[in-house]
Amino acid sequence: MTKVTLKGNPITIKGTLPGIGQPAPDFTYVKTDLSEETLYSAGAVVKVIIAVPSLDTSVCALETRQFNQKLAQKTGIKGIVVSKDLPFAMKRFCETEGIANVSSGSDFRYNEFSQKYNTEILEGGLKGLSARAVVVVDQQNVVRYTELVPEIAQEPEYDKVLQVVDQLLS
Repeated sequence: MTKVTLKGNPITIKGTLPGIGQPAPDFTYVKTDLSEETLYSAGAVVKVIIAVPSLDTSVCALETRQFNQKLAQKTGIKGIVVSKDLPFAMKRFCETEGIANVSSGSDFRYNEFSQKYNTEILEGGLKGLSARAVVVVDQQNVVRYTELVPEIAQEPEYDKVLQVVDQLLS
C-alpha cells in the first residue's frame, strides 16, 4: 500500500501506479450520456488520464480547467478526467465550465480505474474515491508517465505532463 496526504494527514491508497514502460491496464468508464467507453477504444492517440477525487472540489475543478486549456491546442490526444462522480454531475460541471477538450469518465459503475491503477483511497473521509494522479499513455497503450500527487489537495506537475505529451506527439 502507498501513502499520500490530505491536508497533511497520511492517507493509505490501494497501491502503486502502473510502471512506466508497462502496458496500460484497459478500463471501462461511463460517459456523460451513460454510454460506456474503454481506454483502448480511444485508438492510436496519446491519452492523458486525469484522476481526481471529485469535480465538486475546488482543486479538482481547477485541475480539470487547467488540462482543458493546456490540451486545447494539441491534436492526436485525448484527455480523460476520471472520478467516481456520477455522469450527470460530470456533465453539469463540464457544461457550466465550458470543458470541451477533455472527456469525462465516471468510474462509479465498475470501479475499474481505481482498482487497476491502484488509486483507491482506503481510509478517511474520501474512502472509496480515487487519489489525485495523472497517467500518460502512448499511442500503443504503454504507460509513459505517472504522477501520484503526494498531497491530494495540490495540483499535479502540469509542465512535466505536457513535456511527455509533446515528446510523444513529435
